[in-house]
Amino acid sequence: MNPLFTPARMGRYVLPNRLVMAPMTRSRAAFDGTPGELAAEYYAQRAGVGLIVTEGTQPSDDGQGYLTTPGIYAPAHVAGWRKITSAVHDKGGHIFIQLMHAGRMSHPDNTPHHRQGVAPSAIAPGTGMFTATGMQEIPAPRALTTEEVRQTVADFRHAARSAIEAGADGVEIHGANAYLVQQFFAPSANTRTDQYGGTIENRARFAIEVATAIAEEIGADRTAIRLSPGTTMWGIDEGAEGPDLYRHLVAELDKLGLGYLHIMDLGNEPLLADIRKLWHQSLILNRPSRPRDQIGADLASGLVDLEAYGQMVLANPDFVVRLKAKAAMNEADPSTYFGGTARGYIDYAALSARTDTSS
Repeated sequence: MNPLFTPARMGRYVLPNRLVMAPMTRSRAAFDGTPGELAAEYYAQRAGVGLIVTEGTQPSDDGQGYLTTPGIYAPAHVAGWRKITSAVHDKGGHIFIQLMHAGRMSHPDNTPHHRQGVAPSAIAPGTGMFTATGMQEIPAPRALTTEEVRQTVADFRHAARSAIEAGADGVEIHGANAYLVQQFFAPSANTRTDQYGGTIENRARFAIEVATAIAEEIGADRTAIRLSPGTTMWGIDEGAEGPDLYRHLVAELDKLGLGYLHIMDLGNEPLLADIRKLWHQSLILNRPSRPRDQIGADLASGLVDLEAYGQMVLANPDFVVRLKAKAAMNEADPSTYFGGTARGYIDYAALSARTDTSS
């Protein structure tokens, strides 16, 4: 049997296969952060993968960056997510809610309180963002005080508890893609002089404190984190110390016994090999734009335990069935990625039930 389709233990769960739906922003929530009415169907359609990681979900008002992204910190959010997790579980799936604090990647027009974004330091990312009135330049954020950093850790803890109350199997901390956690890693975004800035150990501290708090709250085996070493998007520059920061960070996170580490790979193979040696729990790898004929290669080589895919799962709700049948894949429609209606969200065609899905 193809190893992709064999069970995998991940934390307290046994997954039916080793394929993961990567987190993808879809911007279809209500303005108050309650997940949209079609979200339960969207995620349930894709429950055939071993694990679903949801779109980035803000842990607080300050954590929101984009328009109509979901939250998981208010009662209405919990009720909305409970519909989604129930629908996924009814299909036999597993779902982790990704906790995403956008940090400086935010605009006051997009948040409930319409306040300036917050970040390690008052440094603008130097890019624009879509708002209700069109593209606008992102303003410089307000630097978090030391006490506010601690409160942000508490916000993550509360959001994790809310996710479990909503029926999620666990949470994934978004420590990638130039959002708040990674902003602490990068000297280009973090010029702090307190215990959260300066040295490698200090710049990694916030991520470790968030992971520790969540693990204490909901259990380490229901806690995970996503990292993207070497990201240079939106003004992020981790500098020459970047690889060593990740070696330190992964070694410290490994001590917590988290459910999994999810890496978005950007081509640093030596660092990826070191991470594999340092990490003793489940390792998930997402290689953006990975061609279909390479699906399963990292699992077969022993580098990872599971492989994550984004656009192919978005466009193919029956992704696992199509892989088993060696069937053609639907092409994703980028014009429908963010916001909109059912089109490009829940209307991608599935194969006929008569298709041979033997492995």
